[in-house]
Amino acid sequence: MTTFQSLGLSPKLLDAVKAAGYDAPTPIQLKAIPPVLEGRDVMGLAQTGTGKTAAFGLPLIHQLMHRHDKRVPKTARALVLAPTRELVNQIADNLALYVKGTHMKVVTVVGGVSINRQANALAKGTDILVATPGRLIDLMDRGDVRLDAATFLVLDEADHMLDMGFIHALRRIAPKLGHPRQTMLFSATMPKDMEEIAGAYLHNPVRVQVSPPGKAADKITQGVHWAQSKDDKVSLLKRYLADAPDGLALVFARTKHGAERLKKHLVAEGFDAVSIHGNKSQGQRERALASFRDGGTPILVATDVAARGIDIPGVSHVYNFDLPEVAENYVHRIGRTARAGADGDAIALVTGEDIGLLRQIEKLMKIEIPVLGGERPAEVDPPKRQGRGGGAGAGGNRRRGPKPTNAQSKPQGQGQGQKRRRPRRRKAA
Repeated sequence: MTTFQSLGLSPKLLDAVKAAGYDAPTPIQLKAIPPVLEGRDVMGLAQTGTGKTAAFGLPLIHQLMHRHDKRVPKTARALVLAPTRELVNQIADNLALYVKGTHMKVVTVVGGVSINRQANALAKGTDILVATPGRLIDLMDRGDVRLDAATFLVLDEADHMLDMGFIHALRRIAPKLGHPRQTMLFSATMPKDMEEIAGAYLHNPVRVQVSPPGKAADKITQGVHWAQSKDDKVSLLKRYLADAPDGLALVFARTKHGAERLKKHLVAEGFDAVSIHGNKSQGQRERALASFRDGGTPILVATDVAARGIDIPGVSHVYNFDLPEVAENYVHRIGRTARAGADGDAIALVTGEDIGLLRQIEKLMKIEIPVLGGERPAEVDPPKRQGRGGGAGAGGNRRRGPKPTNAQSKPQGQGQGQKRRRPRRRKAA
């Protein structure tokens, strides 16, 4: 089977595929679409940028089109969960292309925007709901959405959901879905915990895999440039950006504060740059991505929140200003370049504090990344990073003062008539 026609998709979907500019199915689409059409649960493993959205989206829409159930107020017929706002929006944009010319409806639910507006969008029901777990639970708790009519569940970038702690949210969401249910799980890597998720939520799944986990796309040229300090990294980054003015450059920093500080420094030095990270509102993130995608601002500084939600063919260079603390995230980061058959460069700026992280990445990928320049620094232990934001030297918050003892940690009088402070709720993704 080498064409979409041979996969058994409906004529309307074939028209949508042609209008979207898809010439032939990618390997993951060839392997995943047939079992999904058969109603089988599927576990798909593939690199980023290989067409996973169409691999589950096209057969999902095909099945919804051929069923006789209708939209019911405050319900969805199918649920797609993804870990970040950017990825939710990217998936929804693609699904909107596939349902064009039909009466099917796609609704997105993410944090950072009006929950009342999202509740209104769900009031009459939807065919496909694409959501981040946190905001979906908020709407469920308010009674604005029910999931008992949803008999399809897609978990996209499931490994990243594990990294972000969404497994607890998934345990709340999954039991609310209808039965019998078809479940599809797609991921770029296969950590040990993924087998547990598959065992809990998939029934006798078909496993499809098009490349070993941890392998980057063939057209990505990787390299390491040694640096002696953080300031040395900044100088090297500016030199690389100045030497490659064409194309779009994506720069990864480890923390929100570090990303924002680096972006401001680049702008002050005359570079056109924007940033996206968790401290940005949804509107700010969308405007920054739009400016980057259109080429108006050719440099985007981002944290890992963007690593799996950017599908922009024009990204020619990825710079790892900070290496990720999770080796698998390096694969996702550099997968933002060499999209749609293009070539791409991925360059990591590595100090002595980063050598241990580099070693983990090379072990995962089973390669030795070539050195582009610089003198190898002495390996040193990185500073301990406190809390979510990272630690000293990484743009995060430092803990001030000594850690309180057990006797000091509980305020005097607590439990003796004093109200216990309620824990802060985690923000929706």
